[in-house]
Amino acid sequence: MSASLNDRASVVIARNEAFGPVDREGVVLLTLCIGVLVAQVDTSVVNLAIQPIGTAFRSSVAALQWVLDAYNLTYAALLLTAGLIADLYGRQRAFRIGAAALIIASIGCAVAPSIAFLIAARAGAGVAAALLLSASLSIVRVVWSEPIARRRALGVWASCNGLAFVIGPSLGGLLIERFGWQSIFLLVVPLALAAFLLAGWTVPESSDSRERRADLPGQVSGVIVLGGLVFAVIAAHEGGDVWLGSLILSVLAFPLFLLVEHRAKTQALVPLELFRRAPFCGAMATTSAMTFGIYGMIFLLPLVWQSSRYLAPQTAGLALTPCALVFFLVSPRSGHLTQRFGVRTMIACGSVLIGCGLLVLAVTSAGKPLLAAQIGLVLAGIGMGLNTGPLMSVAVDAVSAARSGTASALINVARMTGATLGVAFLGTVFALWHGGADGLCAAMLTGGSVQLLAAFIAWRTI
Repeated sequence: MSASLNDRASVVIARNEAFGPVDREGVVLLTLCIGVLVAQVDTSVVNLAIQPIGTAFRSSVAALQWVLDAYNLTYAALLLTAGLIADLYGRQRAFRIGAAALIIASIGCAVAPSIAFLIAARAGAGVAAALLLSASLSIVRVVWSEPIARRRALGVWASCNGLAFVIGPSLGGLLIERFGWQSIFLLVVPLALAAFLLAGWTVPESSDSRERRADLPGQVSGVIVLGGLVFAVIAAHEGGDVWLGSLILSVLAFPLFLLVEHRAKTQALVPLELFRRAPFCGAMATTSAMTFGIYGMIFLLPLVWQSSRYLAPQTAGLALTPCALVFFLVSPRSGHLTQRFGVRTMIACGSVLIGCGLLVLAVTSAGKPLLAAQIGLVLAGIGMGLNTGPLMSVAVDAVSAARSGTASALINVARMTGATLGVAFLGTVFALWHGGADGLCAAMLTGGSVQLLAAFIAWRTI
């Protein structure tokens, strides 16, 4: 396996000789950014299509929820496995398989004859995204070995998350109106194809299987822990006792997972010694807190606007654009700012700004007036732009290049877990205060407080 990877790496390096070093790295970064953009656009546009999908298939609310959550569940549950696959069998290979699988899954979504088929295809897209994003972030760690250059590359990489949330709501609404809901799934196909082809041409292959092997017990117990937790959070919205059983299973599997990984030592799916490093733990906690507040905000604010008939669905999506736009503009500059002010200062200040943005939203009257809501959204977007790249940098800097896939998977697990819990927990706070202005105020106060706590944790640990 390692010999064949070395042969392919030589071919890629030979192809890249036509480029200068800076040009070559630029093309590699472009390829990785397209991969991130594909995965994030595929997520952000689906929310807009839920109503027409429900009409087309005459589906229940629970079934429509699974159109969204099947992706989240498989993505979160398989991130760790995807990171190990990238480390063992080739990061470029994992990236290209993820891109190809996303093409197939997206076409499957577009031609789905039933809601069950659509949900299954969305689950497949989640598997593809886990491979694509884990491999993408670990390739950054390998290609940019110098820390300052890596932070700059990660700033650009992170900005694609913001660009996806600019493109998704605006272009997605237009496509649905003119070509139907199927068109939003086809939107990512040419982008994923470009990522697949460019990766084969420009991205050097790398892997590290020394003293490592497929950790099947760790993979199975890890999937049960993560999958059970995410499923419990999702199913709790539907009532009943299924979610409780899933949560109990996840809790019981956690000590088993720790025992398996402790015994596996250097061959573990998750090297437990990572969690003895305060900066890595701080980055994990701060990342979870960031997505906890941001995804809760993105979920609740359009809901309040639409339920009060203040804004129509498409207009509500556009009203979120300033947040995504400043995120996109600030993220590429986070590397330069980090070099000047330091990683700890950047992450702590970013968390404080997100917290201030949520607190501004808390004092509005159900997101009105719109100008006040925009101030809160812009503050949150700036905070995300300052935070995301440096947080990813802390995570991947904490390990050797050989473990880059594992580190990137873990930080994405933190991101995904925070997002899922944020939607569930802040949504529950919103409901307990009977929705409307009071519910939004309570939820945003809670989310803002979590951000300020995250800023304190980052300052003490990173």
